[in-house]
Amino acid sequence: MRVRDLLAPGALRLRLLAGEDELDRQVSGVMTTDLQAPGRYLHGGELVLTGMLWRTGPEDSERFVRTLVAGGAVALAAGEAEVGPVPDDLVAACRRHRMPLLAVPDDIAFGTVTEFIGRQVSADRAADLAALVDRHRLLVQAAGAGGLDAVLDLLGGDLDLDCWVLTPTGRVVAGPADRLSAEDRDQLVRAHLGAQRQRRRPPHRARLAGGAYSLLPAAAEPAAEAPLADWVLAVAGDVTEWTPKRQQLAENLARLVAAERTRRDEGRRLRRRIADEVLALLQRDADPLEISRALQASSAMAARYEGGRPESAVADSWLVVSAEGTGLPDALVRTVLEEALTDASDRALVAGTGAGAVVVLPAPDVPVPADALRDLLAPLEAGLGSEGRITVGVSAPATEAGGLRGALEEARHARRIAASRVGRVCVAGPEELASHVLLLAAVPDEVRRAFRSRLLDRVIGYDIEHQADLVRTLEAFLRSDGSWTRCAAQLHVHVNTLRYRIGRIEELTGRDLSRLEDRVDFYLALELA
Repeated sequence: MRVRDLLAPGALRLRLLAGEDELDRQVSGVMTTDLQAPGRYLHGGELVLTGMLWRTGPEDSERFVRTLVAGGAVALAAGEAEVGPVPDDLVAACRRHRMPLLAVPDDIAFGTVTEFIGRQVSADRAADLAALVDRHRLLVQAAGAGGLDAVLDLLGGDLDLDCWVLTPTGRVVAGPADRLSAEDRDQLVRAHLGAQRQRRRPPHRARLAGGAYSLLPAAAEPAAEAPLADWVLAVAGDVTEWTPKRQQLAENLARLVAAERTRRDEGRRLRRRIADEVLALLQRDADPLEISRALQASSAMAARYEGGRPESAVADSWLVVSAEGTGLPDALVRTVLEEALTDASDRALVAGTGAGAVVVLPAPDVPVPADALRDLLAPLEAGLGSEGRITVGVSAPATEAGGLRGALEEARHARRIAASRVGRVCVAGPEELASHVLLLAAVPDEVRRAFRSRLLDRVIGYDIEHQADLVRTLEAFLRSDGSWTRCAAQLHVHVNTLRYRIGRIEELTGRDLSRLEDRVDFYLALELA
């Protein structure tokens, strides 16, 4: 039973004084005590009944509650028959330690509370044991008949248990999506990926505004390359507080989800082979008709075998996405993109490149602009190590198969722009290919460093030695298009002070900031910095 069952109408007339957010805790037994330090007699999961005879002053409440928390007690029920109403200091201590506190009226005996809990716990255990085998049978049948949604519907109806299967990017694979907001999903997958990266033992726990959740990895068999490729089973409540039989049910469910993931991955093998073939055609600049035939065959297969719409088998335009990973297994990037773009996966072709992946997919089915794709991949940051990165480039739509070769090069250029940025997940789109950023991304790193160093090192060194603020002055001057008055106003300095600083920059660098060429060089150097 749960703590909240003690407050149900017609139960025991107990009053809740603290711990409103902790009422889903499981009660496995009762201990009655008036010892000041009863921790050694606690085994975890108990509701502690006390007459408060241990309390001689306000400071005793903090010590007593701290002992209960350390011993694993799930709630405290204080009787008012001996010492009167529950004191405020005990209420405050329970609030500090998130310990549910119930007041037992003076006309209700502790024995009555103990008997009530004993009956409820025994009934729950008997029901669990009697139904466990049958539930497992139904789970297997549901998995075969209707997939994961049928399984989770069964659990929701039979056990009033909300469960979701999520991808590492927070997409709902199965479960009541309308009962878990996008923000909650984002927090859950980030908590899971962070715990997996730190190699914490599952189940992982997360607390959201709506309550506690348990997170169990559902790794494909054989084990996936990294947690970034695993699905996660999110269960409402704290699994660690469940009975052993219920915990076993959750673990079996996670294994069932993993089996479904493995089955789904096996179904992707043919699509992956077609994707690799299309990429090979693009790389050798094959005849557009040959490329078009491969794309049409792929879309027709999706419409026939994977539930796609036959009338939309032939797309009017395509996008190309190029991605690479740093500090990640090569095959992992392909899996990550397959999961992230799964809403378009009935026709999306995700090919492996050895260093990453290339995706060819119908333009209407991909989240654009590039910022939307970056937001979609953002939760993966929590699972990347200190050196891990994912960089992605997106092309403009190609309206003909013959334009896909150019779209591939465009996506690769955009990915190089993304790689030049700071961040663990970086995405660049086609709109950035007409900018100077494209030129900078194409220049070797050592050349960029040398260019930046020749222009800015002496200015930066002067700032460090004299606290002169020359670099900030240079940035403001360029942003003001060389206007002395606007720049001085922006920096809150006199125009003569600004002229002195710009003159010092020109002396240090040998450049003339009245010349457009020198202004462009400084602007590029600051961009590289």
